[in-house]
Amino acid sequence: MTPTEHDERLRRWRLVLGGESGADGTGCTLAGPDAAMDDALTSLYGTRPGSADRGGSRSAGLGASAPSVARWLGDIRTYFPSSVVQVMQRDAIDRLGLSTLLLEPEMLEAVEADVHLVGTLLSLNKAMPETTKETARAVVRKVVEELEKKLATRTRSTLTGALDRSAKINRPRHRDIDWDRTIRANLKNYLPEHRTVVPERLIGYGRASQSVKKDVVLCIDQSGSMAASVVYASVFGAVLASMRSIATRLVVFDTAVVDLTDQLDDPVDVLFGTQLGGGTDINRALAYCQSQITRPADTVVVLISDLYEGGIRDEMLKRVAAMKASGVQFVALLALSDEGTPAYDREHAAALAALGAPAFACTPDLFPDVMAAAIEKRPLPIPDMVTHQ
Repeated sequence: MTPTEHDERLRRWRLVLGGESGADGTGCTLAGPDAAMDDALTSLYGTRPGSADRGGSRSAGLGASAPSVARWLGDIRTYFPSSVVQVMQRDAIDRLGLSTLLLEPEMLEAVEADVHLVGTLLSLNKAMPETTKETARAVVRKVVEELEKKLATRTRSTLTGALDRSAKINRPRHRDIDWDRTIRANLKNYLPEHRTVVPERLIGYGRASQSVKKDVVLCIDQSGSMAASVVYASVFGAVLASMRSIATRLVVFDTAVVDLTDQLDDPVDVLFGTQLGGGTDINRALAYCQSQITRPADTVVVLISDLYEGGIRDEMLKRVAAMKASGVQFVALLALSDEGTPAYDREHAAALAALGAPAFACTPDLFPDVMAAAIEKRPLPIPDMVTHQ
C-alpha cells in the first residue's frame, strides 16, 4: 500500500468512527470540507457531550431548531450524493423526532424528496397547517411524477401484451395467429415425410378493442408500516386506470374502508386521501372488495398488506377462498417497495398460501410481471425469497 492509499484509508476510518482527532487510534486530523462533513455526521450520529464514548446513549446535536436543521440539510446536500442524503434524512426523522419540523414550508423546500419522505408527510397530513399543505403537495407531486415516468411505460406495455394474449381465439384471422401456440398445439399432426405440421387447430390473439377486458381491485393496507407500499400502489393504480381495457378500483383501509377510485386520475389526490396509521381490519376491506366484483372470472384482486389482522381472521380466509372459488385471481403482496423483506404475520401468510394465494414481497420493478401473470392466469413470478415459509 502506498503512503497516499494509507492516508486515504485512515481518513475514511476517521470519518466512520467520528470522535476527536485521534479517533480510535487513527491519528488523523480532518480539515476543510472533511471537517465540515464530519460535523454534519456528528450532528446526527455523534454522542452528546457528557455521554459515554462507548456503550452510552447516542444522540445528535441538531436540536429542535428549524433554522439549524435547515442549515444541516443544506450541508449534507453539499457533501453527500442524493441517495445518501435520503438515508440521512430518514435517520434524522427517526432518531431525532424531527417530523413536526416538516410542517414548516421552508423545511420542506430544503429536503431531498423521495418515497419515504412522502410517507412521512402523509402521516402528518391531518396535523399539517394550510400554509404548509401547498408546499407538501408540490413535494409529493414531484416524487409521484418521477415514479410515473419510471414505471408507466413498462407497466402499460407488459399488461397490454398480457391482455392481448389472454384474449386468444381459436378461429383467428391470418394476421392474428399465434404461431408459437398453434405449432405446439398441433405437434401430434407432424408429417415426417413432408417435414411439416398440419395446423388443424389455429390459436390466435383477439383483436384489440376498446372494451374493458379485466377488472383490477387494489386493496391497500394504510397502516403506518405500509407507507412506501401505499405510495407505489397509488402510482400503479393511476397507471392502470389510464388503460381503457382495465377497469381499476382502488380501496384503502385500516379499521375503516375508503374507496378512492374516483380520484385515480390524480395519484396525489389519492395519497392525500389516505390516512397512515391506526388499526387493521382486512376482513372488512375484503368484504367491500368482494361486494364490488361483478365479473369474477375477469377480475384480479391485489391485497397489499403485512397481514396483521385486527378483524376476524377466519372470515378473512373464507372470503379469499370464496373469491378464488368464483374465479377471481387473488394476489397477496406483503409489501410493494424496495425496502427488502418486511415484517408480516407469518401464520396468516401460510394460511393464504394453503388456499393457493402465496403471500410475498414485491418490488415495483416486478409488479407489472406479477399483474401480467395474474391477468393470463399463469403462476405468479414469486421472487426466490418466498416469504410465506
